[in-house]
Amino acid sequence: MLDRTDPEGEIARAAAAYSNWGRWGEDDVLGTVNFIDEAKRREGAALVRQGVSFSLSQRFDMDGPQKGWRRRTNPVHTMTDTGTDAALGAQGFPHGFGGADDVIAMPLQCSTQWDGLGHIFDHGKAWNGRPSEKVVTSEGDLVTGIEHLAPHVAGRGILLDVGRVIGAGGELPDGFAITEEHLTATAEAHGVTVGAGDIVCVRTGQLSRVRRDGWGDYAGGPAPGLSFTTAGWLHRSRIAALATDTWGFEVRPNEFDNAFQPLHQVVIPSMGLLIGEMWDLEALAEHCAADGVYEFWLTAAPLPVTGAVGSPVNPIAVK
Repeated sequence: MLDRTDPEGEIARAAAAYSNWGRWGEDDVLGTVNFIDEAKRREGAALVRQGVSFSLSQRFDMDGPQKGWRRRTNPVHTMTDTGTDAALGAQGFPHGFGGADDVIAMPLQCSTQWDGLGHIFDHGKAWNGRPSEKVVTSEGDLVTGIEHLAPHVAGRGILLDVGRVIGAGGELPDGFAITEEHLTATAEAHGVTVGAGDIVCVRTGQLSRVRRDGWGDYAGGPAPGLSFTTAGWLHRSRIAALATDTWGFEVRPNEFDNAFQPLHQVVIPSMGLLIGEMWDLEALAEHCAADGVYEFWLTAAPLPVTGAVGSPVNPIAVK
């Protein structure tokens, strides 16, 4: 049982028990993505049988869920050249040539994204025990910038549709804590095993609900998500990454009094786990339910933004 009154003690115990510091050497910058090796990628590629593909990304536009918390806003898309400019001959090109250009301004974690290893600290320590002030400065993440992950995040993907297996009407209610028992029961229902190097996608159904009812407090409000108690399962399973269809990966409100994202505080700086948030798993889930196959080839490379602590991503699942 968790002691709801002692988040700091529970976090410290979990961080010590499930630490991967030094597992891949003192210079490591990949964390659990190290579990994706050549054999795991071959295993993932062999899962392509139908050739059908799914984008697991939400849209990047001004109609997104962000409300400005900690300056997280929705993307602002601006055209710098348009068809109107071309038609009016205002672009200065010869022989009728015209074109369009655009620019986008957005926080890197405003929609479907990865949390980088420099995103969260625990008592001033970043991934692998490094001092946070020496890792992330005003110049960016000088050590574990998201660019290091760009070639590596591709392999066997697994969908655990907890919303469909455990929930009512395919959805878990806000505040529902997904436990290890829920995850293993869902895997058994789907006929899949979860193991080293897998990229696990957990569908709660919250995204389906907010699309029906409106964004509401999707960004930062109550949500279904992983229980703090799943830290042991995340460590033992040796998965490479886990992504959800929610804003914050873990259950909200969190399971302690006066706490903020305690599972993040364990799995990123101590475990080195790659976390994805705000993934759109709806179309993939429908297809998996129809054909009964919940494993697939998944490629989800972050944008190699030098020194970034997070990145937008357009994950592609192929079955």
